Amino acid sequence: MKTYQPKAKEIGKRNWHFVDAKGAVLGRMTSGIVKFLMGKHKINYAPHMDMGDYVVVVNAKDVKITGRKRKQKVYPRHSGYVGGFKEVKFEQLITEQPKKVIQHAVNGMLPKNRLHKKRMTRLKVFAGAKHEFEDKFKAKKIK
Repeated sequence: MKTYQPKAKEIGKRNWHFVDAKGAVLGRMTSGIVKFLMGKHKINYAPHMDMGDYVVVVNAKDVKITGRKRKQKVYPRHSGYVGGFKEVKFEQLITEQPKKVIQHAVNGMLPKNRLHKKRMTRLKVFAGAKHEFEDKFKAKKIK
């Protein structure tokens, strides 16, 4: 018995999925988003092919985080220069750039391979409830 390998032309049309982040826990919501970006929800999923869908996330500023992480979570970065280490706390980042919180979480959960960049471009995050992709999907919401 042979293992079935889908062809590139069998991938079909990419669907659009809508996620409302209001009151959702960051990690649980993000793992669901990654599933749709990778295409793991499809029957003919193949890890070496890019068969994922588009995901639109709204209300990024209202995402929840459990435990003491609201005060303690830190996002470090380094410029590459001497003394270029910087840290931003979660509370500061969620007020100034709420989209970055979700993008950073999804970025960390996706596998680091040649498909990573393409998958991240299909993620559309908005701080508020308004977005420009309303015509792309029919009121289909996921948790």
